Amino acid sequence: MFRFFGKLTIQAEYQRNYIYADGKRDVAVIDSLLKGYPLGLIYFNDVSNDKFEVLDGQQRITSIGRFTTGKFAIQDNGREHLFSSISADKQARIMNSEILVYHCEGSESEIKEWFKTINIVGIPLNEQELLNAIYSGSFVTLCKSEFSNSTNANIQKWSAYIKADVKRQEYLAEALKWVAESKTLTVEGYMAAHRFDSSIAEIKTYFTTVIDWISGVFRDVEKEMQGLEWGSLYERFHTQAYDPTKVSEAVQRLCGDLYIKDRKGIFEYVLGDEKDSKLLNIRVFDEPIKQAVYKQQTAEAITNGVSNCPYCAIGHDASKSKIWAIKDMDADHVAAWSKGGITDIKNCQMLCKPHNRAKGNR
Repeated sequence: MFRFFGKLTIQAEYQRNYIYADGKRDVAVIDSLLKGYPLGLIYFNDVSNDKFEVLDGQQRITSIGRFTTGKFAIQDNGREHLFSSISADKQARIMNSEILVYHCEGSESEIKEWFKTINIVGIPLNEQELLNAIYSGSFVTLCKSEFSNSTNANIQKWSAYIKADVKRQEYLAEALKWVAESKTLTVEGYMAAHRFDSSIAEIKTYFTTVIDWISGVFRDVEKEMQGLEWGSLYERFHTQAYDPTKVSEAVQRLCGDLYIKDRKGIFEYVLGDEKDSKLLNIRVFDEPIKQAVYKQQTAEAITNGVSNCPYCAIGHDASKSKIWAIKDMDADHVAAWSKGGITDIKNCQMLCKPHNRAKGNR
């Protein structure tokens, strides 16, 4: 973004995208000008003779530019007005507003360190926005044009699997994380290694491959898919063969299971051949059921002279006739949930904790 006859770069490579377009912050900037309030310090960085770039103040400057070119309206005398429709004196007040600007000189590293420091207040930069500033160059510019471009038609598809705000560089952050982890690098390490690359083919190809793998394995798009660690799931499972029809049947069956408390775990559970039920956080027996089953088992055990743990009762050691306290027992599915057992009093038994831990899903 350039203004002032090409002398001022408003959105330098290391700057975040414009995020004030919400009808509140952008309007507040214009309201401040009309009321004569100071906008706060703005910093320009000297790039060369008579050329500058905005170091801090991009959001405020862009808001002013957008209003004066008719991009949004403000409330004036109870009605919405664009710049062109407000009174001439108010137009002049805005156009003649004085803004205090400091301009700075220094090396690239000094400028970027200062950029990080002055952005501690206000709306803080997130981690990716800071990394974009530190490693600005051709690679970041190309990455932002692909992953931080709100007009990219692929964003709708990506948003099914990634929870992100394109303006805050969050799709880019996810893409970088995926490709960096595939090479056992940190995001910072990957960006440093590729800072001056003239191509982003590697990150773009890897990101697209992961997205295509997800949509190929899972025919159904469920809301719980958004925000999962798809990069690491791809690395763990992409070499396995899946039948999308069977995967879809499993997902629908599990999504309809009222005993599953963590629906986000369904997808990793299916990818792992439905072996790790801990991912699903299966609903456990509530306290009244535990108390009732414990009372019945204990009464029968005392009558028969055996342990109130069914597994201890059929054993041959000292615990064969031991009566366990309820605090030392766990409620267990007689028929394992993973094999169709339900979380109901008729399918509940109390086991001593050592036997329950040893039983697993058997």
